[in-house]
Amino acid sequence: MRRSKIARFGSLAGLAPVVAAGALLLNSCSTMDRTAVVPLQIEGASYVGDKVCADCHVNLTRAFPASPHARLHLANGQMAGQSGCEACHGPGSKHIAESGRGGADKFILNPGKDPQVCCSCHLETQAEFHFPQHHPVLEGKMNCVPCHDPHGLDILKPAGGLAMARLNETCAPCHREQTRPFIFEHPALREGCTVCHRPHGSINAKMLVEPDSNLCLRCHAQVPEPGAAQRVFIGGRDHTSSLAFGSCWTAGCHTAVHGSNLQPILLY
Repeated sequence: MRRSKIARFGSLAGLAPVVAAGALLLNSCSTMDRTAVVPLQIEGASYVGDKVCADCHVNLTRAFPASPHARLHLANGQMAGQSGCEACHGPGSKHIAESGRGGADKFILNPGKDPQVCCSCHLETQAEFHFPQHHPVLEGKMNCVPCHDPHGLDILKPAGGLAMARLNETCAPCHREQTRPFIFEHPALREGCTVCHRPHGSINAKMLVEPDSNLCLRCHAQVPEPGAAQRVFIGGRDHTSSLAFGSCWTAGCHTAVHGSNLQPILLY
């Protein structure tokens, strides 16, 4: 009996290193970064550091510390090109060598022309561009720079960092009809277009956050009358039967969803 206990204890002791190794592996997997970013490559070029960039790009390097991308500066980075200007633009040695000869642009990566440079880090955003409704970034019809300020030059950008700087003003150059002044404006526009629309892509039509009347009901409070818990009241009016025909605009009621010059309740 005693010998069997010793044998069992010995077998458990032999499993201890295996269990410890498994725990260490599990811990390392749970704490490592989800994405391993490969340094950008330009054939024949090497990394030179930010100080060299500052010699020509004075305004950009002065503003850059105000940008969230400045957090890419790592004092003791172990991987070449993982911080600073070259993290987004690639190794700069050939770009510098060709400076003044007219060929410098051939040896530098420009996120303003090729969104894949941004997508190499922003993988979640890249996935959103594959949704059925999306801004045509991957198709090459636009890029990230018109909506996002990568260098920190826009002093009016919100605390959210690279997010759209001035609410609707970022969308307005392309979506003029929706962002023009109205006599009766939709109050949601004061909060910005992204209250109702996903800026990169969505599975819903018009890149909407919600596909149905639930989008409107998030702001327009439902106030049921006493004893009418199963009915939906908006603005003191029973909307229960109206909601059965679709959303507030697809049902043909509030079609001037961005604003109206005629109707305060945005009928048309």
